[in-house]
Amino acid sequence: MLRNPHLSRRQSAAPAIGPEEDPSSAPQLGPGAELSIIVPTFNEHQNIVLLVERLRSCLGEAHWEVIFVDDNSPDGTADLVRELASMDARIRCIQRHDRRGLSSACVEGMLSSSAPYLAVIDADLQHDEQLLPVMLAELKRNAAEIIVGSRYAPGGDIGDWDAGRARMSRVAVRLSRVLVPADLTDPMSGFFMMHRSVFEKSVDRLSAIGFKLLADLFASSPEPLRFKELPYRFRNRHAGESKLDSVTAWDYAMLLLDKLIGHIVPVRFVAFSIVGAAGVAVHFAVLTPLIRLLGTRFVVAQAIATFCAMTFNFALNNVLTYRDARLRGWRWLRGWFLFVLACSVGGFMNVTVATFVYATYGTWVLGALAGIVIGAVWNYVVTKFFTWNRSHP
Repeated sequence: MLRNPHLSRRQSAAPAIGPEEDPSSAPQLGPGAELSIIVPTFNEHQNIVLLVERLRSCLGEAHWEVIFVDDNSPDGTADLVRELASMDARIRCIQRHDRRGLSSACVEGMLSSSAPYLAVIDADLQHDEQLLPVMLAELKRNAAEIIVGSRYAPGGDIGDWDAGRARMSRVAVRLSRVLVPADLTDPMSGFFMMHRSVFEKSVDRLSAIGFKLLADLFASSPEPLRFKELPYRFRNRHAGESKLDSVTAWDYAMLLLDKLIGHIVPVRFVAFSIVGAAGVAVHFAVLTPLIRLLGTRFVVAQAIATFCAMTFNFALNNVLTYRDARLRGWRWLRGWFLFVLACSVGGFMNVTVATFVYATYGTWVLGALAGIVIGAVWNYVVTKFFTWNRSHP
């Protein structure tokens, strides 16, 4: 069919608009979320519905959304969030696989948001959600760049903590002074709200290690942050189990180290080396009784001790150094095999380098140190990419 020669190119290229395509009939989109509330979760199924109800109650018709970032909870937390999201567009779910960590979950949630204001609150209902609209109002009137819910500001309270937990918290606050302003009373708080610009300026510098994102934000900001604290009483957990465990202190120590020396030495390498030193102790703890009590031949005893130390190092690194990429089940066995294989090569390199340095300089201490450094670096680099590489099935 020939085109009508009287139509211009623009007219002939324009598609016909039928009644169903009338622009005036297109749905009108409302404004996006003004506030994104990030909630990191792991096994919080029993708390989700009540938290959402409380957020609806205190935030009303404000333009807000809640983003649950779930670390693949086995209790079905993510499924429940998606069920709620199917009935309320203000609810979103990000489900993560093969990685763990509160701080990194919060970072992923913030990166998925376009809201100008970002808040973090726990799913266990220990934080006072009634402060959220107050925090938002304070940010809007530019009273500060970041508003912190504080248990230690005048009027705040740690609630029913036992003496041990209260003491640990005070120690953590004192240690944080190397990173945060002295007048910030609760740098360990997990309840805060900030301008998006605060996050964007700091995100490339964040360590995202462990649980204490607020301290990380203050330490990573290229310029001092204007902050304000609002007191609140820390409530008891509504349901479920606390995520605080013996590894929490380790994560916090790694965060401090990363902020202090991470620009010089990767903090994972520091952790890997600490575990390696513990492995030396295990090696001798196994070797000594085999030789002295059982009379085992040295070669056999050394092989057994080395095998035990490697297994110990792998298990501890899996729990501590690579906690966010922890291997389980079949992947644990595969990772153990790759770890032992890599460290066996590292051990050979250790001996080779140590022998060469000793033969060259005639100093056994220098030779031993050179061998240890080369072996440690090899083991760290190779196991990082081949043992705990998430791309592996």
